[in-house]
Amino acid sequence: MKRIILTTESGADLPEELAKKYEIQVVPMHVIMGGKDYLDGSLPVQEIYSYYDRTQQIPSTTSTNTHEYHNFFTRINQDFADCTIVHIGYTSKASSSFHNAVLASEDFDNLYLIDALNVTGGLTAIVMYAAKLLEDEPSIEAEALVEKIKTSIPKARLAFIPGSLDFLKAGGRVSNFAYLGGTLLKLKPRIELVDGLLLSNKKYRGKMNKVSEKLMHDYFTEYNIDQEQLYLIYSVGLDEGIKERASAIAKDYGFKNIHWMQAGAVISTHSGPGGFGIAGIEV
Repeated sequence: MKRIILTTESGADLPEELAKKYEIQVVPMHVIMGGKDYLDGSLPVQEIYSYYDRTQQIPSTTSTNTHEYHNFFTRINQDFADCTIVHIGYTSKASSSFHNAVLASEDFDNLYLIDALNVTGGLTAIVMYAAKLLEDEPSIEAEALVEKIKTSIPKARLAFIPGSLDFLKAGGRVSNFAYLGGTLLKLKPRIELVDGLLLSNKKYRGKMNKVSEKLMHDYFTEYNIDQEQLYLIYSVGLDEGIKERASAIAKDYGFKNIHWMQAGAVISTHSGPGGFGIAGIEV
């Protein structure tokens, strides 16, 4: 029986301890800042915010290219002889990364590709669902595992609130009218992944300490999330008191394993500092 190796992109923000525990291989995406190309994970997130403060410009992001994927899959085959690779990718509707993985896959006959239609904590939730399946059923065949992973994709729920509208405005993701309205009324958009696309479907009014609690209560009311795993996401700058309160709320709702995830450089170019999010999979 061939060993199954799970892979994903850095845009999953998969916590390092989970990647190590389950030997999940992560390929970096890219951040372009000041004319230089940085691999996601090699650049401290705070430098992105400092760059914006200096220039009023946000860095751009680019996908993992076909050559990088080819090298990535080749290395895995060298490190894990006679393995099967199951790659769970960043939503194809927000990046060309998955398409590039498809192109690279033509040279490999032991590779399965899954478009997770999700990012950050939502993508991590799907990857960890797969890791738990492998842990519970180590003899599962790759085809059966892939089919089970695919059933989890429409059940993955990610919702987050940017810490500031400045990054969304600078990146052209909100109009000046919406930006001014949101700033004056102190409105914060709730953003979710719907069919692989980032959409704002609700707005909250107030400071992040209150808004984050409201998001959590709404999230748990709207979605019947599996209580075995919950992922709470923060971007650098989120108050520690908010994190402590969020953990307490999650425990009050009966969640057994609560994992905090820091938004990496790719995600932080979209969410800005002080953001908060939540992700899990419905039962």
